[in-house]
Amino acid sequence: MNFIRLDRADTVVTATHSLDVGVMIEDVATKALIPSGHKVATVAMRKGDPVRKYAQLIGYASLDIKAGDHVHIHNVEFRNTDTSYEFSTDLRPIAPATTHDTFMGFRRENGRVGTRNYIAIITSVNCSATAARMIADHFTPAILADYPNVDGVAAFVHGTGCGMADNGDGFEALQRVMWGYAKHPNHSGVLMVGLGCEMNQIDWLLEAYGLKQSPTFQTMNIQNVAGLRRTVELGITKINAMLPIANKAKRTECPVSELMVALQCGGSDAWSGVTANPALGYACDLLTAQGATGVLAETPEIYGAEHLLTRRAVDQATGEKLIRLIKWWEDYTARNRGSMDNNPSPGNKKGGLTTILEKSLGAAAKGGTSPLTGVYKYAEPVTARGFTFMDSPGYDPASVTGQIAGGCNLVCFTTGRGSAFGSKPAPTVKIATNTEMAKRMSEDMDIDAGEILSQGVSVEEKGREIYEAFLRVASGEQTKSEAQGLGDYEFVPWQIGAVM
Repeated sequence: MNFIRLDRADTVVTATHSLDVGVMIEDVATKALIPSGHKVATVAMRKGDPVRKYAQLIGYASLDIKAGDHVHIHNVEFRNTDTSYEFSTDLRPIAPATTHDTFMGFRRENGRVGTRNYIAIITSVNCSATAARMIADHFTPAILADYPNVDGVAAFVHGTGCGMADNGDGFEALQRVMWGYAKHPNHSGVLMVGLGCEMNQIDWLLEAYGLKQSPTFQTMNIQNVAGLRRTVELGITKINAMLPIANKAKRTECPVSELMVALQCGGSDAWSGVTANPALGYACDLLTAQGATGVLAETPEIYGAEHLLTRRAVDQATGEKLIRLIKWWEDYTARNRGSMDNNPSPGNKKGGLTTILEKSLGAAAKGGTSPLTGVYKYAEPVTARGFTFMDSPGYDPASVTGQIAGGCNLVCFTTGRGSAFGSKPAPTVKIATNTEMAKRMSEDMDIDAGEILSQGVSVEEKGREIYEAFLRVASGEQTKSEAQGLGDYEFVPWQIGAVM
């Protein structure tokens, strides 16, 4: 098959491989070279006519388009969405689970369950980043070999924490990130390191969130300790004391309902919305059937598909929270002289994606078909079960940082162009949208969803494979990103607002 038609209402189809001029597509011949994954017009469209894929609007013809033409950025334009929203009109009942699945996780004293057992070093400000990394670097594999139940000592450092207002969206988001990582179930011990004079004071965080120091939760400031060298020495001493306690943690059988999975995509291509994302969506439905939670994010990357999600909102209030996020982003991009169509990236476009509307329709498929039970601020604790949404930018490290802070103990990341992303403390399962890339980047991809096209595997079969991988990874199986040591530099809190 030379092409895929996703819906009878579509005005374009997608080439499954590179096509020469004159290749028959349905009843028309291609009038140009068509790269793999790119779109071909199956009907003539006049300038200004809507272009449709997934039975949805993905843009408008910027020129007259003939049947058989290559349809892409040279003849399609973006316009901001102007949608009439419906709420709770597409609520599909969750099919009851036929089994009660389990995984082997770390049950914490507060009842939450971790999939990994790390000790975290969390910085309040960039000024303490070097100290945190020096402390973490001390704990080599040889030292940690004496603590087989500890997955590592990880430093979570960032480039902000000062030069910012002490209130408002930016400050509150950073504090939520720090609290979320400090209380994350994948951490059995935490050391917070500050400078002392920064805007983002550790003591304010402790007071705001009711955090108390204990043998496994410690804080310190470089200025109080009297310099970098002494801070590093004291930090090593504190973590040495935590390691025997952390090592006592043991995996026990836990229900799948304790999983919270971040649904993420990056380096997308035209196949993301055809293979990997729908398969992940099916896996998300399997999770929700067991009482678990899926967390979709990247608000700019549901733009143009948000009306499909409001129809799945459990109530109007939940749907309206999502629309308020969309309006905020429209204003945010406008006042920064940007456009919602600044996303997709050049790599996305090379892979066949033309507008953010097209990208979003494919990205939203990661959420499956379950009802939307909750909408959350960036890094806000996710408390609802089922399919949920978290506000975040489309920048993958910043988005995943918020999802992990919100409580996600697993991350699933689909990619078509290829990604070397990994995360801590929640491990990342990476899914390739196409078999060619999966083979080329075999050391990075955990699952090949391209088999839906290359071998005729069903979306449901691949979704079940993804779901079963979640259970194995949650039980301790190492992902390919973990095997390569990724995750130490992907902690990127979203920096909102002016740097002063």
